[in-house]
Amino acid sequence: MSVGALALAGCSGGGGGGGSTPSAFEFLKNAENTTTEPVLDALIDGACAEQNEALPLEVSSVPQAELDAQIQLLASQGGLPPMFSAGGNPAEGARLAEAGALVDFDEALTDLGMRDKIAPGAVSTIEKLYGGGFNFLPFQYNIEGIWYNTQIFEENGWEVPETWDDLVEIAGEAKAAGLTPFSASGEQGWPLTRLVSTYLFRSVGPDALQKVADGEAKLTDPEYVEAAAAIADLGAQGYFGDNVTSLDIDGSYNLFLTGQAPMIYMGSWILGNINGDGNEVGAENMSFFPFPAVEGGAGSIDQYPSNVGLPATFSADAYSDDVAGWLGCIAENYGNAALQEGQITGFVADEEADLPEISQKVADTIATSTDSVLWFEALFPAKASQISSTNAALLATGQLTPEEFMTLVQDAIDNP
Repeated sequence: MSVGALALAGCSGGGGGGGSTPSAFEFLKNAENTTTEPVLDALIDGACAEQNEALPLEVSSVPQAELDAQIQLLASQGGLPPMFSAGGNPAEGARLAEAGALVDFDEALTDLGMRDKIAPGAVSTIEKLYGGGFNFLPFQYNIEGIWYNTQIFEENGWEVPETWDDLVEIAGEAKAAGLTPFSASGEQGWPLTRLVSTYLFRSVGPDALQKVADGEAKLTDPEYVEAAAAIADLGAQGYFGDNVTSLDIDGSYNLFLTGQAPMIYMGSWILGNINGDGNEVGAENMSFFPFPAVEGGAGSIDQYPSNVGLPATFSADAYSDDVAGWLGCIAENYGNAALQEGQITGFVADEEADLPEISQKVADTIATSTDSVLWFEALFPAKASQISSTNAALLATGQLTPEEFMTLVQDAIDNP
């Protein structure tokens, strides 16, 4: 059942109250989310103790695979809890927002004087994912870029590349030195398609894939095929190594963390591995840089590919004064509380924390970033996403031409 077809009685689209006043601050989350609840528990014992006394936090969980259906059922019954995690399909979240079932955080946080507590880049990501509105909160926030071994770069006299041509030149010298220039999991596929999409965002512009989703452009257009060709060329030169097709995600991490590959394209979730015991290179010898510019392109290196990982939202129908109190307290304090636990979120963290240097760099980048882009499959239907990921390694190994790869994915978009 599509949320767009639901009759959501009593819902309001803004920050005002809706239906029955809740007796608890219930948070319905996906069971796989193990990071949000510990931070909320810390707030209960500290900054949000007053809010919890007025409206006690109650957390319930369902498996991620069942979350979309559960949210749709509750929405159809007018029974959405005060706070709940986003389902797996951003389009369903956008339909809920369009139906007026969600709190408008632009309005609600402005009323509470807390609008500036959410990082602009995180809001930009949410708006792009969920239909243009700010109806979800970034309890997790990841930016993506190229993580690199600073020791190898220094030993070879390589400067951080600012252009695609500079990056390719470094890759060539790395291969000549016996290294695998880029560690990437072809078994997963998406680490390769991320390169295609980020090239597109730099060449065609930040709206490149939105145009495809809107039917204004096709992946088979020459400028889109050019992006696939650029990544295929990396593979043709051997810059992904000999076993890219079979390399799983852990293997790709290991290649980078043992110093066999000087670069890996990945999101900031890799910080756990970089700062962990399995990093033989040492976190102090690693950093990251944004995907470089493509000469003559319409995009900017300041536009980081981003995702909000584990977002949550508030029910407009259950939005009461006590729920608003919780929203204000979360907005003001969640970023700092999460950072104390080593988590980087889309909430502003304005208190000092004892972080590894590389983690602090990411936190600072997030705090100052004002715009974002998505990723290759973000706006694709499920069928196209699957075809994209399962065929990416064939693009990188030359078993599919750039035109063939983009045609397969476009056909799946046109015929979901």
